[in-house]
Amino acid sequence: MSAHPASAHMYPSVSAVLPAYNEEAVIVETVRRTASALTELGVADFEILVIDDGSSDATAARAASAEGPGMRVRVVSHPRNRGYGAALRTGFDSATRDAVFLMDSDGQFDPTEISRLLALYGPDRVICGYRIQRSDTWVRRLYHTAFFGLVRIGFGPTTRDVNCAFKLFPRAVGQGLHADGALVSTELLVRARRSGYRLMDVGVHHYPRTTGRATGANVRVVLRAFRELWRLRNDPAMLDGLEPPA
Repeated sequence: MSAHPASAHMYPSVSAVLPAYNEEAVIVETVRRTASALTELGVADFEILVIDDGSSDATAARAASAEGPGMRVRVVSHPRNRGYGAALRTGFDSATRDAVFLMDSDGQFDPTEISRLLALYGPDRVICGYRIQRSDTWVRRLYHTAFFGLVRIGFGPTTRDVNCAFKLFPRAVGQGLHADGALVSTELLVRARRSGYRLMDVGVHHYPRTTGRATGANVRVVLRAFRELWRLRNDPAMLDGLEPPA
């Protein structure tokens, strides 16, 4: 299916959820570029949620300073670093609009490419970006390949790039998740698929990180992901609770 921009009156209201951990150098630009992209596309009703996951720098204060005329920014801060999944769950639970747009705050995605997701969006669909060419270290790519090979074995196919942090989905899809770590995207997609939502892939560009420090290949982060994968595999009830799309 080709992705042609939908007319503005078809756009849902959008909660843009931007998880951030020690991203003071880029968070203002990320917030403003996201707001500009949604405004220029004609999304009439949107909010921007920055989820500060216990940053030790000025991420929260700088995110709040990015607010401007016609642009509301809500900053929700964890008192300590709780993990990527916990940050996403806070953001999804705090969202108030019809659709949730997830994008990492590290500057590796172009928010204008939400147009590709909006073109395919519907209340029964989860639109998932996949990185056309990943700009990550070989260690991170190797971990991703091995881990999500296990995900496919355990849960079947989901999308081309499960952990790509560029997604658009109905707000209900993000409610009631459990993972605190990187497995949160797997949990969201597997539960949505089992509940009858259609998963769709859209290619997006991925750019090198120019500031901050990536944590995805950290040993503790990797071990948490494997623990959560084991827990999800052995507790199928974690995937219950999502009503089928209307």
